[in-house]
Amino acid sequence: MAETGRIHSIETCGTVDGPGIRYVIFFQGCPLRCRYCHNPDTWDRHKGQEITIPELLADIGDYKSFMDYSGGGVTASGGEPLMQAEFVADLFAACQKRSIHTALDTSGYTSLEKAKRLLSYTNLVLLDIKSYNPQTFQHISSVPIEPVINFLEYLKSKQIPAWIRFVLVPGLSDHKPDIQQMAAYLKGFSNIERIDVLPFHKIGEYKWKELGYAYDLTDTQPPSSQELTDVKLIFQNYGFQV
Repeated sequence: MAETGRIHSIETCGTVDGPGIRYVIFFQGCPLRCRYCHNPDTWDRHKGQEITIPELLADIGDYKSFMDYSGGGVTASGGEPLMQAEFVADLFAACQKRSIHTALDTSGYTSLEKAKRLLSYTNLVLLDIKSYNPQTFQHISSVPIEPVINFLEYLKSKQIPAWIRFVLVPGLSDHKPDIQQMAAYLKGFSNIERIDVLPFHKIGEYKWKELGYAYDLTDTQPPSSQELTDVKLIFQNYGFQV
């Protein structure tokens, strides 16, 4: 059991990180360096604040009536919560004992051995896939795609419900043949409940500058509504709820 975890922040009434009203915990630390990351201040594993599971549960309890009414629960996000898999597993186990729905918002970049116990206490996985093209994936994230594919295949083998998140970045992740291949591959996963196509934004650009990081997407514009519609249609044509 991990006695303490390290978190960046908490959102007590989130509505976009899983079903219903969510208590969202943003964990500190991430092994990826995504070019469009809007939370680069979560990268450093040693920053943030330490917290215990009893402290979290005491605060979560204040919002349980909202979760119960809305069909919500607790979401572990980041950063990358899988970097603190043992702590999150203990937290999720405690949540499930209290009949609280658990969701893991993750890149899926980890070793399966580290993730398996946590996934056994996870009701829903929100998996962010940068691209299905291995070269593009690594260009965006700075890490290889293979661990993410292994993670996705494990979710399928255990029939753990998943929502796929795909960020559409003009000139970076918008190559239509790659998106077509992703949709064709994912069609074989009966555990995938929906796909969220998210438009690129630059909300976190100022954080890069404050932290002294070079942000190379300053001149990149969000996708047009037509571009979003076209990509959504690709996934819909394969039978996905988008």
